[in-house]
Amino acid sequence: MELPELTEEMIGRGTVNKGGRPPSANPRKQLTLRLPVDVIDRWKATGPGWQTRMADRLSRVR
Repeated sequence: MELPELTEEMIGRGTVNKGGRPPSANPRKQLTLRLPVDVIDRWKATGPGWQTRMADRLSRVR
């Protein structure tokens, strides 16, 4: 199958879709944290969402 050449009209009809998630009201920042293996294993054993639960728990430590 041969594609037609792009015309100025075709290019003019094009749109840009940035996609992705909407901006968060509470954005997160990546960091590196070294924890004992047993601590990580216990959190992972709680199932999917363990990182979110850990972040929630750390937020309450204040």
